[in-house]
Order: sequence, then structure tokens, then C-alpha cells
Amino acid sequence: MATSIKDVAREAGVSIATVSRVLNDIDVVNEETKKKVVDAIKKLGYRPNIVARSLKTQRTKTIGILVPDISSQFYPEVVRGAEDVSNIYDYNVILCNSDFDGEKEKEYLKVLKEKMVDGVLYMSSSLQDETLDLINELDLKTVLVETKDKEGTLPSVIIDNVKATYDATKYLLDKGLKNIGYIGMEKEALNAWAERYNGYEKALKEANVKVDENLTFFKSLKANTGYEGINEILSSGKKLDGLVCGSDEVAMGAINALRDKGIKVPEDVKVIGFNNISVAELFYPKITTVAQPMYDMGSVAMRMLIKIINQKPIDQAHYVLEHELIERESCK
Repeated sequence: MATSIKDVAREAGVSIATVSRVLNDIDVVNEETKKKVVDAIKKLGYRPNIVARSLKTQRTKTIGILVPDISSQFYPEVVRGAEDVSNIYDYNVILCNSDFDGEKEKEYLKVLKEKMVDGVLYMSSSLQDETLDLINELDLKTVLVETKDKEGTLPSVIIDNVKATYDATKYLLDKGLKNIGYIGMEKEALNAWAERYNGYEKALKEANVKVDENLTFFKSLKANTGYEGINEILSSGKKLDGLVCGSDEVAMGAINALRDKGIKVPEDVKVIGFNNISVAELFYPKITTVAQPMYDMGSVAMRMLIKIINQKPIDQAHYVLEHELIERESCK
């Protein structure tokens, strides 16, 4: 027979109401009594009825995490940071993968609302107005990770993507390179990935180097985009001596395409990636990259969201974490 809340109360020598207060983390219970209840719960192996508890408290201790591409090495590391924090505070996680599909994102938001999640960590491939309107309509407590909405209405945890690719491009310019290409996401997209092109463009303009559209290619952050991009750039007949990529996967595809053309990295073309996923250091040549603090982005965002859920003040609404340019063999 399953253990009930009455059994816990009897074992701890307290009322059912006191056990309920401990389970719902209501502060009026003193530490000594709380310990008696917790010890009784452990001894009896009691597990509260989550459905009944959520109907009473309107809380499920569950958080939804929405990512655009779980196959990317970037997002699992962010999720790991978020989940580690959620475990500390006894929250469960529901993970949703949108596959870069805006309609799928909206459907998942509706599903998470139906599941009565307490909040959502939202990593979006595109922050369309109608999606933001849906978040407001559903009244979902939401923290953005990696991307910030244009009005800054939702709390967020990001890096300065413009500054990051500016630093990467300037690094190549300082090496005396002039024919620097860029391969990444469409520059018109409403997300952090599009901002990376802006940093590249800004660095070139400051150095009085003409931005040559023949040296740019926009599609996705996958490795095949890097491969296709190099073939497209080289087919224009333009000289290429440096390349900034929107992700490490793009850099890997680009390096493979250059290798297939008999072009050496870094001797002929120096290549910089973005994110610092683990494979970047194992690839040949090891990839110079802009490192995002992936784990910290997830953990900071989750701490912020849990504070918001519990109606506690947050130190700031928008966190901009530090990036780092890591030099490896692809630029030496």
C-alpha cells in the first residue's frame, strides 16, 4: 500500500497541514520541524501526488526548455548548465526541439502551457512578433538564452555577438589579411546568429576594407553550409586569405572544402569558428574560435527563471556574459 501524507504526519508527529507546508516550501515551518518531516519522508519513501499538488498550488516544479537544434553541440551544454541548477532546486525539465521551425516552436509553447510548466527557457531560431505575442498570451514566465528580443521585454542571457565577431575579424585584420570572408546565418534573421555578420562588417569598415559580397555566404550554422560556402566563394574567382564562421561546424565544413581544393589552412587561408564546442579542439587543424560560456549561460538563465517563478527580485533583467577568442592551429 502506498505511503500517504497522513503516514508522514504520523511518523513526524506533526499535522498534515505542516507536512503540506514543508512540501510546498512555505517558510512558516521552523527548521527543527522541517527536519522531522523530511526525515519521515525519506524513511517512508513518500512521493507526493504531483497532479493533486499542482492543482492546489498551481505549480508543477517543472520547467520547459525549448531549443532549435538538439543535434548541435552548443545547446546540450547550455541545457546541462540549466538542468544542474534545476536539480538543486528540485525542478524537473521538459526538453523540446523545434528543428528551426517557427510553427513547431509555437506548438511547443502551447504544449508546455498545457503541461502547466512553471516557466520556460527559450532558445529561438527566430523571435517573430507573433511568437512573442503568444508567450504573453499564454502568460508563460520566460527567460531568453542566446538571443534578446528587440524591445528587451523578456529577461535574457546572451553574449555580445557583434563584439565577438568584431574581435574575430579584427584579429585577422591585425595579421595583415585583407580578403576576409564570412559564412553563417542570414543577416536579416531576428536572432543572435544574424548579429554575428554585423560584427564582421563593422570591423572591416573600421579598417577601411571594402565589404565584398562575393566573399560572404548565408544559409545555416551546419557543416554543409561551410562546405557549400567555400565552393561558392571560390567560384567567384575572388582571393580569400581569411574566413570568419558563424559556428565551429561551419568552420569544419569550410576547412574540408578548402582541403579538397588543395588550399592549406592556415598557410593559405586562416579560419575562425564560433562557440568553442569540444570537437573544435579535436578537429585537424584545431580551430581558432570565439568561445561562448555555454554552461554558464544555461545556469545563469535557470537561476534567473527560478527567482522569477518564486516572485523573488532578480539582480538584473539582461545578462551579457563574456566571450573569449581562443587561438589554435587554424590561424597560426
